[in-house]
Amino acid sequence: MTTQAVCLSRQDDIRLPMQAGEEFSWLEGDSLLLEPEQLRARLEILDALDAGFGDLDSVRRETSRGIRHRAQAIRTRLEAINAELYQAIRYEIVHGAQGSGVLRWMEASASREERESAAPGPGYDWRDEVLSGILHLREPSEASVHRADEMVFYQPTPVRHILRLIVASALSAVDVFVDLGSGLGHVPLLASMLTGAKSLGIEVEAAYIASAQECAQRLQLSRVRFLHEDARAADLSAGTVFYLYSPFTGSMLAEVLGRLRKQSASRPIRICTLGACACTVAQESWLMARARPDPDQITVFQTSL
Repeated sequence: MTTQAVCLSRQDDIRLPMQAGEEFSWLEGDSLLLEPEQLRARLEILDALDAGFGDLDSVRRETSRGIRHRAQAIRTRLEAINAELYQAIRYEIVHGAQGSGVLRWMEASASREERESAAPGPGYDWRDEVLSGILHLREPSEASVHRADEMVFYQPTPVRHILRLIVASALSAVDVFVDLGSGLGHVPLLASMLTGAKSLGIEVEAAYIASAQECAQRLQLSRVRFLHEDARAADLSAGTVFYLYSPFTGSMLAEVLGRLRKQSASRPIRICTLGACACTVAQESWLMARARPDPDQITVFQTSL
């Protein structure tokens, strides 16, 4: 049995403090866990350590303090290995390796079910940890973010849905991908890294735009741009694939869809949705869904023939 299989099968045990001594001995002595290929296993163990031991009170009895110190030592060692791996992937990106490194680490640790379909809903998994470690985005404070009426609270798109979006929309290097309400920029950044497509993130929050631009510049992703602008006024004339993770509702969504309809008069476009806006987009007579619209999954719409 591989180390990864052992880690995953014993994850629930690691969550139980009364079994920590036995589990920590196993973790401390398993050198295979330190291999780069065991990325997912390390992430699973780090999650288990946080869940099981992250909230131990430092004034509890000596045995608990000992367990906590051992947990912290393991956490520090595993995080350091992951940090080195993320730095190596960033180096590849900066030096022109189209996101092969990113995809390699996500695909290598994915189960067959994870590769073939995306779990529904907004939850996150280990792939989001991988992307977060690679992008190393600066998160602005909530105090710097101001939302207007009809704008939805920002929530990053889970990586599994971004991967599904790329496949379902057949996104390629000839496309211009536009994320309407791009937030911190996860989707444009990953889409461009994996496909070579030009990507544009349009976001009304200046703090999010600043962080996304910093990341694109740091990784030297020249085909990714971010605009601090309202989607109702931004220039959409270059886009071929548009994405909405339900960034706004009501009249604002209707106005943006009206602008997209005008764009479709000059060229074929695809619109990808996730969340509640899928039901609204499905009512647009000028669009046709490639599959049954589902708010919990990526739905791709194309111009009706």
